[in-house]
Amino acid sequence: MKRIGIAGTAALIAAVAPAAFCVAGSSFAKPPPGLTTKQQAAIDRYITAEMARERIPGLELGVYRHGRPLLEKGYGLANIEWGAKVTPDTVMQSGSVGKQFTATAVMMLVEEGKVGLDDSIVKYFPDAPESWKPIRVKNLLSHTSGLAEYEEGALAEPGGPFDLRLDFTDEELLKKIEALPIEYAPGAGWDYRNTNYVLLGFMVRKVTNRFYGDVLHDRIFAPLGMTRTRVISDADIIPGRAAGYEIKGGRLRNQSYVSPTFNRTADGALYFNVRDLQKWDQALYGEALLKRASLQRMWTPFVLNDGKPNSAGYGFGWGIGKVNGHKVIRHSGSWQGFTTQISRYVDDGLTVVVLANLDSDHARPGQIEHVVAGTVLPALMPTPLSPITDTDPAIAAKARRMMVAAVAGSDLSPEFVAKSGYTFKPDDGAEFRAALPRAWAASPLVLVKRSVDDKGATSSAFRVGPPGDTRVVALSTDKTGKAISFQVLADPDAR
Repeated sequence: MKRIGIAGTAALIAAVAPAAFCVAGSSFAKPPPGLTTKQQAAIDRYITAEMARERIPGLELGVYRHGRPLLEKGYGLANIEWGAKVTPDTVMQSGSVGKQFTATAVMMLVEEGKVGLDDSIVKYFPDAPESWKPIRVKNLLSHTSGLAEYEEGALAEPGGPFDLRLDFTDEELLKKIEALPIEYAPGAGWDYRNTNYVLLGFMVRKVTNRFYGDVLHDRIFAPLGMTRTRVISDADIIPGRAAGYEIKGGRLRNQSYVSPTFNRTADGALYFNVRDLQKWDQALYGEALLKRASLQRMWTPFVLNDGKPNSAGYGFGWGIGKVNGHKVIRHSGSWQGFTTQISRYVDDGLTVVVLANLDSDHARPGQIEHVVAGTVLPALMPTPLSPITDTDPAIAAKARRMMVAAVAGSDLSPEFVAKSGYTFKPDDGAEFRAALPRAWAASPLVLVKRSVDDKGATSSAFRVGPPGDTRVVALSTDKTGKAISFQVLADPDAR
């Protein structure tokens, strides 16, 4: 799915001179301090080891300071079958990192008076159901519309209305989205929904009479010199394109097929690389694309109807949060065997981008990005996960029960909430066994992190395995104890 990982994806050829980009009013006359040899060696060692742990075929890393590159490097293979190596020019899929470009295009139209953030979306979709009238453009941008997820579970499986293997026209896809239910009143809650950004892409077309991808090219990519960034196409010849991979049943495989329809929607269907994203990062320090007020609106957590910021800290196309007290604006993405992360530590002038060609059930670009950021600026290094007292051992018992059942190849559907997105597959058992430490069954589940959100959902992280071979089992449950998500993750302290 083109999703976020909140705890985040053709003829104007004008070039923008580097001098047009400024940081806090200062030009880039002097390059920022570079990485030391020790820092670069530490980054190389960590990434090489983490790629082996997570079985990532290839990875692209971009580290920028105040918009200027400190490190742009490729690791591993872009294509296993050909033995082609990843370079900083390798083109990878964006996943939901592409949403920030869609949001920028919408805000450009807002600045021009062609779209209003408080407009009802029925202004742009006049045949939409009556229930859509209260939904505003700002609700789509902030994932507060209440619309259901089109990619969820059986809806996107073979036989479902959004079967990802089938082609649809934009009009057909819109009609299918209009039939989705509204889960709560617009602005009453927050739920990450790709549906919102598909609609924003359609809205851009309605307003401009042009495909949203062409608008992105002419208004953003071409002016910034982002020559390799574009909408996905399986048909076009695209030099340096990486292959995407997924692990199924413990085996590495090529990415699953997705029809061209779902590789051109505005919820995260782009190609890019770390060289182009450096130009994007540089532009965000100035007003080459948007006025500062518009950028700040995008980078401010959207306030719900109750007057409180949404629980995810989500703005327009970006998540906003803190890392060790440092402000970070970020987004992750995953799609077709690729996972991505961009994190902009704006108070520190540091941006880290990680692009990997492995599915999101196995690759952790957000974790990799965090450690790289901490290697550059030690104040950002992840805090070690230490054991804490477990005041609700029933959650650990549920996690253990689900682990045993998963390894046995059992269907875990009864353990999950109805809309978790979980679907049982015959090779789940082998895949789950491969993800766990070898001695997991004899190891206790040690609680290392727990939090409760404003909806009463509890997120727990347990370390399992003997020293030197540990993983983190993450279980999120609702107020009734049903599972929302259940994953085995690499141990971030195993470095």
